[in-house]
Amino acid sequence: MKLVSDGFEFTEGPAADYEGNVYFTDQPNNRILKWSVEDNKVSVFMEDIGRANGLYFDLNGNLFACADEKSELWKIDQNKNVTVLVDEFRGKKLNGPNDLWIDAKGGIYITDPYYERPYRNYDGQPMEEQRVYYLSPDSKELTVATEDLVKPNGTIGTPDGKKLYIADIEADKTWSFDIAENGSLSNKTLFTKMGSDGMTIDNRGNLYLTGNGVTVFNKKGEKILHLPVEKNWTANVTFGGKNNQILFITAMDAVFSLEMKVKGVR
Repeated sequence: MKLVSDGFEFTEGPAADYEGNVYFTDQPNNRILKWSVEDNKVSVFMEDIGRANGLYFDLNGNLFACADEKSELWKIDQNKNVTVLVDEFRGKKLNGPNDLWIDAKGGIYITDPYYERPYRNYDGQPMEEQRVYYLSPDSKELTVATEDLVKPNGTIGTPDGKKLYIADIEADKTWSFDIAENGSLSNKTLFTKMGSDGMTIDNRGNLYLTGNGVTVFNKKGEKILHLPVEKNWTANVTFGGKNNQILFITAMDAVFSLEMKVKGVR
């Protein structure tokens, strides 16, 4: 495992574009940084990014961000123009979009746990339920994907788009759901008795959960590997690099990388 860069306040939300560059947030400092596949250097990509947590790229190269400051979902195009796609549900603010996954059609699953934030301009928990939402591919309809979780956090889908994993960090469990053609979820099944902050998946279907380092489970839910990280908390993880074969790990004030034999999937 190699140190990519450190000196941040709290790193989160790593996401790779189609060239293999990896973007991540320094959430308390309200900025997105970029690791370049060309020169192996980290630079500031964008500032004033709504205290973003989770990030994800769509097929067109747009960067989507869970903008925690005002509980919004942003789309950032390649010219860094921002479009607010979601800012409420049925007249109420969301609790705070935390993580997201985009399916092949362009539909977006958004986890919405509640965490107390000193920088928000509203008091208390806006939405009583801590849910997962689904934004339709045309970005016009926001629906409830599931609401029978305590505090949903990390999420990722399988490459074939048939299964969605959601970590319930407060219940210390990770669940799998079947994805229907219209994006709805069914057949909630316990995947493992371990929660997670962020997560990713590789081309063999292994699931990577975070918290105490990185713990890897095969598609049967069997633990097959633990990667220790010398930080108090490991927040998130993704694959990047030219061949999508480097695991990037955000942990506290730092980002680490590890060359793998498996590959990530986009």
